[in-house]
Amino acid sequence: MTKQELLAPAGDIEAGYAALYYGADAVYLGLPKFSARATATNFDEPALNEFTAYAHHLKRKVYAAINTVLQEDELPDLLQMLDMCVRCRIDGVILQDLGVARVMQEKYPQIERHASTQMAVHNKEGALFLQKMGFKRVVLARELTLAEIKEIAAIPNLETEAFIHGALCYSYSGLCQFSALEYGRSANRGKCLYPCRACFKSGGKEAHYFSMKDMALQEKVLQMPVTSLKIEGRKKSALYVAAVTDYYRRILDGKGADSEREERIKQIFSRPWCQFHFEGKNKDIIDRNFVGHRGLPVGEAEQSSHGWLRFKTAHKIARHDGLQIDIPGMEKPFGFAVQKIRVNKQNVFEAKSGAVVKIELPRQCPQLGKGWKVYLASASEVKGAYHYEKPKAGLYRNNNDISVEVKVLDNCITAKSGAYAAEVKGQFAPANNPQKSQEAIQAAFAKTGDTNFNLAELHIENPYNLFTPSSLLNELRRELYSQIKFEQPTVALPETETRAKGSWQPKFAVKVDNLNYLENLDLDSISEIIYLISPNSDLSGLSKLPKNKVRIALPAVCRHPQLYADIIAKLLAGGYKKWEAANYWALEILPLNHLDISFDSSLYMLNTQAIAMAKEIGASQVTLSLEDTKINICKIIEKSCLQTSLIVYQDVPLFTSVGCIRDNDCRSCTHGEKWFDMEQNGHKYKALSRDCQIMMFDAAPYCIASEAKDLQPDYFRMDFCYRSCTAEKVAEIVDKLLKFNNVTNCICGNFLSKLI
Repeated sequence: MTKQELLAPAGDIEAGYAALYYGADAVYLGLPKFSARATATNFDEPALNEFTAYAHHLKRKVYAAINTVLQEDELPDLLQMLDMCVRCRIDGVILQDLGVARVMQEKYPQIERHASTQMAVHNKEGALFLQKMGFKRVVLARELTLAEIKEIAAIPNLETEAFIHGALCYSYSGLCQFSALEYGRSANRGKCLYPCRACFKSGGKEAHYFSMKDMALQEKVLQMPVTSLKIEGRKKSALYVAAVTDYYRRILDGKGADSEREERIKQIFSRPWCQFHFEGKNKDIIDRNFVGHRGLPVGEAEQSSHGWLRFKTAHKIARHDGLQIDIPGMEKPFGFAVQKIRVNKQNVFEAKSGAVVKIELPRQCPQLGKGWKVYLASASEVKGAYHYEKPKAGLYRNNNDISVEVKVLDNCITAKSGAYAAEVKGQFAPANNPQKSQEAIQAAFAKTGDTNFNLAELHIENPYNLFTPSSLLNELRRELYSQIKFEQPTVALPETETRAKGSWQPKFAVKVDNLNYLENLDLDSISEIIYLISPNSDLSGLSKLPKNKVRIALPAVCRHPQLYADIIAKLLAGGYKKWEAANYWALEILPLNHLDISFDSSLYMLNTQAIAMAKEIGASQVTLSLEDTKINICKIIEKSCLQTSLIVYQDVPLFTSVGCIRDNDCRSCTHGEKWFDMEQNGHKYKALSRDCQIMMFDAAPYCIASEAKDLQPDYFRMDFCYRSCTAEKVAEIVDKLLKFNNVTNCICGNFLSKLI
């Protein structure tokens, strides 16, 4: 097996240098725009140029994350970011948006395309489809088991990348709309507010039901068959990046998992660690009681009185170190800096592991209870443990190579580089030492100074071995080099078609996961019926429906596509030609050339380049994003090359997860449908647990019928999936929506916002 790549994060250039120093084979980073870590420092062009030049000097690689979805007006800015990648010689771009993929495919084919984990690739079929689209590498969903990872990694000629350490999202990445629809800050736009980590009430209890522990595969990484082993952390410090990179570099180099280095990581930043679902279903992945950095466990409180805390420490503690203590009922541990330490009634600067210590508590410290856990959350010693070297500022940069021809005649010296030329006059006599004259010319033209190019080749013609004064050579060089300009060709966005539109009449589509919901509807008023199937769907009701109106929908998440093989084959044989894809796996298993394919909203159509790519893939219709704004949707509908569908009513899955919140263990679980009433700061939610999957919904439906009535999509869509309903209730809601009236007590997400 080829040597695996250890891929480290860099939120800024210092973290990048730390990663390289401690053994990263590659670094991934964000640019000023379109980074899924928009609040990280990220890299402007001077920093990117310097860093990539240094990394390439070390024979390491650099990948840029342009991994958000883009609105229509942002496409010109995308060109600026990609131009920067070309100038700075980025090795690959990590992306989510199909519009970015299309622009790169047509205008920047020299840059590798890597499919971001935001594309929610969670099975072999999804990876195969993206490979056919020209992606060099696929970043796998974090939820996968080792067996699933092995299956995808076995695909010939496809690079795979998997996370091995760092923060975890509760939702499948790319399938979370919680922050976007509830707070106006989209995770798919790099602005997530992490509402999943908040405290929720359910069943009379308060807990952080969705707050994930950190992933730490440790020596299990040696079982990973992937191309690249990825550390999460573009919002972490250079110290953290150094410590984690060093830890895994040693493991990969056969030195094992070092316990002291593990302790250092936990002191720098760490939630409790888990291996997620690497070895199969795992319920011990959520930290219900506390959020944020905890630290290294060092003991339990034995006594707290008169302003002092006593406990037996399991680790060295020094003055000015930071301690944290778990306090029941508080979301975050109570933390403070150590000012005084006593051992055996003596004030000490440092206490060794195993000592019974008394630590002076700050005045504002709450009452502490016996047995409460104490953590070492920061240590001065660790802060100085990861020195790293970096190049002198300005020493490395990405320059263009030039070739120069110098000709020496008896009355002039000429120099040419491509279309640029310069000349100096003079009378030149034979040189006493022709070799030194040759070396003088080479030395003069090797001085490129602050230019943006390097001298790659120098051809000298001096047939009479004439002497060339250095002063004239320098004058000639300056004149030539001052003319040379490197201008990147202007890149325009790839052309897209605008579909010809005739007279417009509103058409309506209804999506259901239960055909009984349609019983009371006047189907003459409905132009399309979308049926979301599962492997166990009862297809008998389809015969009562007009086949030309039926579209079969496949779900966004499918860990075992083979379970759908029989039902898909049966429907295809039955003549059902209209299908809806919510993830790339569906596009691999469906015969696209023979079907009418629609893209669901989870494939994020927020710009016309993405829609043009959907058309090239084989789609005839796209569903516009639930996260989008009315302003942007208007532009897309006007310029779209495909039919558009706008969802005006839906119980939106705010997230989709495999992080089970049931209290029972897996062996005693029925895996059937179970609903949880959730509340956070007075706002009510519903959580659905079914077949080892969790979905979260706002208690109120998303509805924009009255706000969207002046738009002209091809279809206004109404969804009735996941949450139980009756045929009577569905008919009542549909009747309102057909008249462009909103249901009561609804949410409208970002539809009326200016920005997301």
